Amino acid sequence: MDLKTSTDISASGLRAQSLRMRVIAENLANADSVARTPGGDPYRRRVVVFKPDVKGAEGATSVKVSTITTDKSAFQRIYQPGHPAADAQGYIQRPNVNGLVESADMRAAQRSYEANLNAIEAARTMTMRTIDLIK
Repeated sequence: MDLKTSTDISASGLRAQSLRMRVIAENLANADSVARTPGGDPYRRRVVVFKPDVKGAEGATSVKVSTITTDKSAFQRIYQPGHPAADAQGYIQRPNVNGLVESADMRAAQRSYEANLNAIEAARTMTMRTIDLIK
């Protein structure tokens, strides 16, 4: 595999994990958002879905973002009858965002991002050493 192919594969991972971190940050930012209208739905957690992307005759596989979907899990219901977003029974719905899950996902995305950076740096270093040997 040549330098360009290996760098392209790692760059695709960087782009995918960068988007994943942005979506996770959005989820965390909206963890306390409730509906604007009584009985309405609050913010729904979003999840990034990846898919493999086979390139060229070499069969090199990179990663691509397939879609950004919404998590269909149930909202939390909390009894707060005086809240402006409360329904007729006095319950508000809170987003289906779990801070611990989002933190773990963020850590995994950061580590994957760092691994891709290290792969690019290793490919660059090997190329520079090869050039030095040829001199």
